[in-house]
Amino acid sequence: MSSNIEKKCKDKGVKLTDQRKIIAKVMSESTDHPNVDELYNRVSEVDKKISIATVYRTVKLFEESGILAKHDFKGEKARYEELNEGHHDHLIDIKSGEIIEFVDNEIEELQKKVAEKYGYELVDHKLELYGIKKKS
Repeated sequence: MSSNIEKKCKDKGVKLTDQRKIIAKVMSESTDHPNVDELYNRVSEVDKKISIATVYRTVKLFEESGILAKHDFKGEKARYEELNEGHHDHLIDIKSGEIIEFVDNEIEELQKKVAEKYGYELVDHKLELYGIKKKS
């Protein structure tokens, strides 16, 4: 069964070797935003012959092809997620590294109003919130 990323590669004409297929499948199955080292560790569980250099090259290719999104969250290694049509923002726990994806319509509207206030039409944005989980 093909992964979402594998399907996107085919749609975009990105050649898929067996190793790239494994990397695509592992990345598609990720429920978090792994960095390359984390992705390599997961890929190694499937095929120990895949080198970290291959993972780096493949992630870069997928990013340049518009298949993966790269996130440079403050003070961390770059993290990656599958690029989807739907927009979302991120809340990052600076202690645990947990990343929560969210959409908030009030924030979306406020960002448009701020752009309009300064005479701009908003065409894109990225919002990253950093916090520490409150004790219950």
